[in-house]
Amino acid sequence: MNASQLATIGFPEWVIPGTLLAVRQMCLTEEFPRSQLKKTLQDLLKNPDRFLRHEQLSAVAIELHAENDTQQLQPSQIRWQSWARDADEQTIAQMENACRIPAARQAALMPDAHLGYGLPIGGVLATEDVVIPYAVGVDIACRMKLSVLDLPPETLNTRYHVYRDALMAGTVFGIGCTQQTLQQHAVLDEDWSVSHVTNENRDRAWKQLGTSGSGNHFVEFGTLRISEPQSDLPLDPGNYVALLSHSGSRGTGAAVCQTYSKIAQRLLPRSAAQFGRLAWLPLQSEAGQEYWAAMNLMGKYAAANHDVIHRRISQLLGAEITAGVENHHNFAWREHHDGRDLIVHRKGATPAARGELGVIPGSMADPAWIVRGRGNPQSLRSASHGAGRVMSRRQGKQLWDFDKVRQELLDQGIHVLAAGADEVPGVYRNIANVMAAQQDLVDSIARFDPKIVRMCGDGSQAED
Repeated sequence: MNASQLATIGFPEWVIPGTLLAVRQMCLTEEFPRSQLKKTLQDLLKNPDRFLRHEQLSAVAIELHAENDTQQLQPSQIRWQSWARDADEQTIAQMENACRIPAARQAALMPDAHLGYGLPIGGVLATEDVVIPYAVGVDIACRMKLSVLDLPPETLNTRYHVYRDALMAGTVFGIGCTQQTLQQHAVLDEDWSVSHVTNENRDRAWKQLGTSGSGNHFVEFGTLRISEPQSDLPLDPGNYVALLSHSGSRGTGAAVCQTYSKIAQRLLPRSAAQFGRLAWLPLQSEAGQEYWAAMNLMGKYAAANHDVIHRRISQLLGAEITAGVENHHNFAWREHHDGRDLIVHRKGATPAARGELGVIPGSMADPAWIVRGRGNPQSLRSASHGAGRVMSRRQGKQLWDFDKVRQELLDQGIHVLAAGADEVPGVYRNIANVMAAQQDLVDSIARFDPKIVRMCGDGSQAED
């Protein structure tokens, strides 16, 4: 095979030198049947996505893929809605850049929005036929879970040490942390071979099952107040003890995001370099299908992670779980909007379809709310996922004295077992203002007030 023959097959002139080098490498491989060379190269031209992991032809496939995308690339100019009354200029610019992605169709910014990687945290982006790993986020399927326990609220005081010990023994915090005793769950019987990343990380995921990570992840006890009967919440009006947790898919989820985002960025056409971490994967491509399957597996894994945490802690208390509410954020869903089937990325945003229940937390000093979605189409049926940061972690550590804040919280009846200055209440917006800004997105139906809080206390950080 020479340059003239490659040109006759249809290879562009600029890719021929690299193709010739790859062909020579292939011909040195005894296992490769030379009689299949021409057909293989024709297939490469027709479907470069199929060769993105080919040992010799991957570099050529990436170049051909990028060339095909460049020919079809037309930046979008979609309009987007904002509920973020105080978002800074960088966050707004980040959102506007996301709305220029060629496949973007609709977008919204939630009232807790702040700067993220690629898409703002609190950003919702609907695309057509593509998925964006960093618009989902590093902590794929980060999740809120609230469980109501059959214990009297006064026991939070009278049996404080039992609650404290259950939080300390029931989970583990920190980047890379693992359980000393491996936990069992049906999620381990799922097909982990959907991606080489999940396949290679299954044992790691097993070791981290039931752990809580770092950053803004927490597990806490508090009182749940239900003022009026709710048809979709099987609890009478009154006060209850509840367990609330926030964590995601741990190290395996991060590996999935980083692996497929790097693939997407390698495939990004040169004319689209400004999108950077917003690089996309066509859903029909092999990499896109692998990422989608891996993302959904991480959704199941994150739910299992919370299930194990709540099961262990409730058992340590000798309590039964009587009701609960939970939801993902940092995920992408196939949904129908405005007459089209779209991929809706919710980066730090809560699904809020009409009638859908979810949990929106405040801070270690402020309430969380069980909410019912109103299904607002302008927000792509979404709401905030929390109060939202108003300063960076570095600023928080410089500004706040954690020991002083912890004592102030204790004076208010809130025990903080472990955390850091980068997670004190002052680094967050006032949750009351955030909830007021989204009354057209959700209805608040129950209030949770934290009483015993545990977060990561080792100073490690993680993206929301």
